[in-house]
Amino acid sequence: MSAAFAASSASASPAATAAAAPPASAEAADANAPAPSGTSHAAIAADLFCAVIDNYGDIGVCWRLARQLASEHGWQVRIFVDDLHAFQKLCPSLALDRSRQAVSGIIIEHWREPSRAGATLEVADVVIEAFGCEVPHVYVAAMARREREPVWLNLEYLSAEDWVADFHLRRSPHPRYALTKTFFFPGLGPGTGGVIKERHLDAARAAFETSSPTRDAWWQKTVGTPAPHADATVVSLFAYENPAVDSLLVQWRDAPTPVVLLVPEGRISGALARFFGLSAFEAGRHAERGNLRAHALAFTDQPGYDALLWASDINFVRGEDSFVRAQWAARPFVWHIYPQADDAHLPKLDAALEHYGRGLAAAARAALGRFWHAWNGVGPPDWADFQRHREVFQQRAVDWTRELATLGDLAGNLADFAKSQLK
Repeated sequence: MSAAFAASSASASPAATAAAAPPASAEAADANAPAPSGTSHAAIAADLFCAVIDNYGDIGVCWRLARQLASEHGWQVRIFVDDLHAFQKLCPSLALDRSRQAVSGIIIEHWREPSRAGATLEVADVVIEAFGCEVPHVYVAAMARREREPVWLNLEYLSAEDWVADFHLRRSPHPRYALTKTFFFPGLGPGTGGVIKERHLDAARAAFETSSPTRDAWWQKTVGTPAPHADATVVSLFAYENPAVDSLLVQWRDAPTPVVLLVPEGRISGALARFFGLSAFEAGRHAERGNLRAHALAFTDQPGYDALLWASDINFVRGEDSFVRAQWAARPFVWHIYPQADDAHLPKLDAALEHYGRGLAAAARAALGRFWHAWNGVGPPDWADFQRHREVFQQRAVDWTRELATLGDLAGNLADFAKSQLK
């Protein structure tokens, strides 16, 4: 996937398979094992529907949300997802050949057409359709038959635009059934649902940053080399295909101090291979030109990606999920927004810059805007201009985490709202 920042929702809507409310077991569940007929100890049961549109952002957000609702709020969570291959990239223990399984206490259903009609569905207390994927009609009909109306939420894409606060928690009655859907908008400003952040995240980052042995072990395991010297600038590069990367690679090669580039294997890998004259830039490959040393990394799970952000001085991120994680990493970052036709993504980029850049002096704010726009196709990127403000950007990154935290976290805000509606 890539999570387009407030992109229009997809229309794909496969029908649901039959399943019951998930158990809390962390062990893998047999696809044909019986499921409990209801929740226990008043635990809230939630069904989360996710259609993987492009890349990994859709399922990435859903997987983080599901784990947090289960681990921090005690919910029984079931995910319906249509693409297990994309999901497995983020959750390596997921089995591709099972239609139903449990991972970390969360039931995962392969969302596809049922082999027969008339399957019995058990509807959860809270039904979440992620990014407008549309709950299957057979499931909606079952929702309408439920004695107690479920809380039905449409989890939207993250947007920093001002209109989000006006539409957050707006209700929409179903045209046929006595059901009401509520739109739940993540956001970067007051009056929105906030963004995902686990309770343990700050402590985990602090533990990584303050432990030299932990950081050294990460470098040896992930990169295969010792940590670089203090004079090097470590840059993580996670992006869509981007013409601006060619100019930036040249600037890093000719930089006055070393640049160590960490590149998760993906859509930008071809550009690195061309620059270094290689047939491919696959995981485990190292290359060097001038003052630039680049390392291709294997695709990692979500905790591993957080560690990559913490190990880097500057993070280039894309879409929604990595964009949010970069903000919590408290490092300067550069965002590659999901490109849309007619440059419709640029106002959304500017809306994010408006929030994030508000605490910067005019010169630094302008430099940040120029570089973000260049990385998104507007003008050439100027690395030296960006580097001049590094210390200011670093302080802003730290300050921003405190500001963003005042909104609460997405899972907590969603859980509180759902519970208020279930009373």
